[in-house]
Amino acid sequence: MCLEDHINTLEEILSDLKEHYLANEKPENKRDPEFFQYVKEQTNPVFKEIEQWYQKAKAFVQNRSVSVHPQQIESTAENLRLLLLHSYYMDARKKRYMELFQSVTYVFDMLKRDLSTY
Repeated sequence: MCLEDHINTLEEILSDLKEHYLANEKPENKRDPEFFQYVKEQTNPVFKEIEQWYQKAKAFVQNRSVSVHPQQIESTAENLRLLLLHSYYMDARKKRYMELFQSVTYVFDMLKRDLSTY
């Protein structure tokens, strides 16, 4: 899978996570073992996708004159992980969630622009 495919997959996942965040209420008990197991099952494939994207994006921006810096890739990977967990635990305010979301989509857009020139 190429970097652009990973970006497109993660954009779809992010859209679904955002809908989940906006449509659902906070869990009654965040320490409930069943809820934890549910979140773990739902998030494990996404964590793997984030890691695959991270490795490809990091390799792409290193040693190239692109508009995205390696530190932005690090921050975006961390923001993706935060968004993923906040989408289920809903422990971030809406404004903060949206800021993380916009930050990630901004970097994705810059990466896609850079990919189109290579």
